[in-house]
Amino acid sequence: MIHSLVSATSRHTHPAGMERRLAAILSADVQGYGRLMHEDETATIYTLTAYRGLMASLIQQYRGRVVDDPGDNLLAEFPSVVQAVQCAVTIQSTLATRNAVLPRHRQMVFRMGLHLGDIVVEQERIYGAAVNLAARLERMAEGGGLCISGTVYDHIMTKLPLDYRALGAWVGPDTPTPVRVYRVQVGATVRPPGRPTRAHHTRTTWPRARRMARAVLCYLVRCVGRGAGHPATPRGGKPGLSTPDWAWRQAVALEQATRVADPLKVVQQGTLRERCPR
Repeated sequence: MIHSLVSATSRHTHPAGMERRLAAILSADVQGYGRLMHEDETATIYTLTAYRGLMASLIQQYRGRVVDDPGDNLLAEFPSVVQAVQCAVTIQSTLATRNAVLPRHRQMVFRMGLHLGDIVVEQERIYGAAVNLAARLERMAEGGGLCISGTVYDHIMTKLPLDYRALGAWVGPDTPTPVRVYRVQVGATVRPPGRPTRAHHTRTTWPRARRMARAVLCYLVRCVGRGAGHPATPRGGKPGLSTPDWAWRQAVALEQATRVADPLKVVQQGTLRERCPR
C-alpha cells in the first residue's frame, strides 16, 4: 500500500516527458518590427534571417540552446547564467557592428531580457514563471539593450565587469514579491521613433507660480481690453504711463518670469504683442 502511494506521488510530481531544472532564460525581440515590415517586407525578412542565424550560432558557442524563434522573437536557455549574459552582450555588440553599415531607418535592433529561475521542460519546450519574467524584462529594455533581474545581477556582479544600472523594482500580477531590475549598458541604445527623450525638468516644476502667472496675465489682458488709452498712474507703476503701456511692460516681465518658472513651455514670439498692442 505504501509502495502504491509513493509511486502515485512520484508520477504526479514527475510526469512522463517532463523535467524541472534551473536555467538562465534569454528572451529577445526586434524593436519596431511592424514598421520595418511595413516599409520593406523582403529586406526585413532577409535581415531577420541573417541576424537570427548569427544569434543561434553565438548561443551555441556559449553552450546555450534556442528553444523557439517565432516571428521576430527568440527564446533561449543556458545552463550557466554567466555565459548567458556574456552571450547576450556579444550578440548586441555584433549586431551593432552589422547595423552600422545599414541605413538608419533599416537597422534592426533587438531588445533582450534575462532571468534565472526554475523551468519545466517538455519535449524541448520550456514553461514557467521564469520564462514569463524574462519576456517582461525584454519589454523594459531599449533597442540594443539588455535588462536583467536581481537574481541574475547577484550571480554576475562580481564575475563580469560590466556597466550596471539599477532601474528599480517591478511588481506584476503574477509576481508575489517585487523583482529588482537592472540595465546592462551595451554600447549605444536606440529609442523607438516617436518617443522623445524627456528632459530632467518636468512640467511639475513650480506649478503654483505658473498658475499664478497665467491668472495675472489673463487679468492684464482683460484690463488692456477695457482700457481707453487715457494716462493714468497705476498702483505701483510709474507716473506718466498710460494703462496700455503699463500693462505691456508688466506682461513682458510676466512672460520672462513664466519662462523661468516653466523651462519646458515654449512661448511663441509675438504672442503678448498681438494680445497687448502698445
